[in-house]
Amino acid sequence: MHKLAVLTGGGDCPGLNAVIRAVVRSANQYGLEVLGIKDGFHGAVEGEFIPLSLADVSGILPRGGTILGTTNRDNPFEYASDVNGIRQPLDRSEDVLRNFEKAGIDALLAIGGDGSLNISLKFAAKGFPVIGIPKTIDNDLMATDQTFGFQTAVDTAQEALDRLHTTAESHHRVMVLEVMGRYAGWIALYAGVAGGADVILIPEIPYNIGRVAYSVQRRAKQGKKFSIIVVAEGAKPLGGEMVVDRLFPGRSDPVKLGGIGAKLGGDLEQHFGLETRVTVLGHLQRGGSPNSYDRVLASRYGTAAVDAALEGKFGIMVALQGRDIVQVPLQQAVDQLKLVPLTDPLLITARALGIEMGD
Repeated sequence: MHKLAVLTGGGDCPGLNAVIRAVVRSANQYGLEVLGIKDGFHGAVEGEFIPLSLADVSGILPRGGTILGTTNRDNPFEYASDVNGIRQPLDRSEDVLRNFEKAGIDALLAIGGDGSLNISLKFAAKGFPVIGIPKTIDNDLMATDQTFGFQTAVDTAQEALDRLHTTAESHHRVMVLEVMGRYAGWIALYAGVAGGADVILIPEIPYNIGRVAYSVQRRAKQGKKFSIIVVAEGAKPLGGEMVVDRLFPGRSDPVKLGGIGAKLGGDLEQHFGLETRVTVLGHLQRGGSPNSYDRVLASRYGTAAVDAALEGKFGIMVALQGRDIVQVPLQQAVDQLKLVPLTDPLLITARALGIEMGD
């Protein structure tokens, strides 16, 4: 083992640079070289590699984003290419393997969510040594208790709720905060409990708009003339569908969710006469410096990935289980999304606090 490559794929999140730093610093302890792959799997196809030294990663621990760049498109197995002037997807995976061989890369450390790790799994099936590192603010990867980036995103949402409380109380309004999470409600649930929300709506529990309105009206009768609602972007009304903002062909997941906050607010005003204001937190949840928890978790993941490479353990993902970083089969990590179970302890806590879940 002489040379490792590292890439960041999918959406950005706080802590990516912390992982890159940990990989380079840990590899340096063992005399290993590290190449950074620019812009995710796009750089792997195009052979865009850069050497990463200790100097290159100095000072990046608190920085958001990724010094390598990222993309949630450019799947090498369905790579957009021009064929006789026509744009169509081609399998460029063999080009990636040739680029790796030419560069002398012995193993790939892929930092990503379910899309990037599914691509990584395909390269593992082709026989190339791959180790996955779990990244996503959505916290929806199986086989790990937590992904880095999630806790910082929760902190951002919680801070937004703190600020919304003051204006909601001043104007006696219903405030709706739409947060990310795709098909999982982890961000909404954690931020909602931490931020003192009155209603939390998540994809795992289709909501009854009547229940939501009743909860707000009941608070008003109790003298509480404002309410705070947190809604996950993938939440949907009972018998309805998720709200799709637009489609992006070529992405691992072409569906971009968004708009449920506006729908919810409109329904509360139109059908129940409740004055409502909607805030969409959007990409603010992805940006900024990682908090201390995510810096530590990202550093542990990076060093554990290098250790796994030295041990010759490939086709795996490093994962947090309890207090330990363990190795799990990559297939296990991407088999299905980790959704909020109805028996989740925090969901039970939310109900015990009197938070309306819409059902």
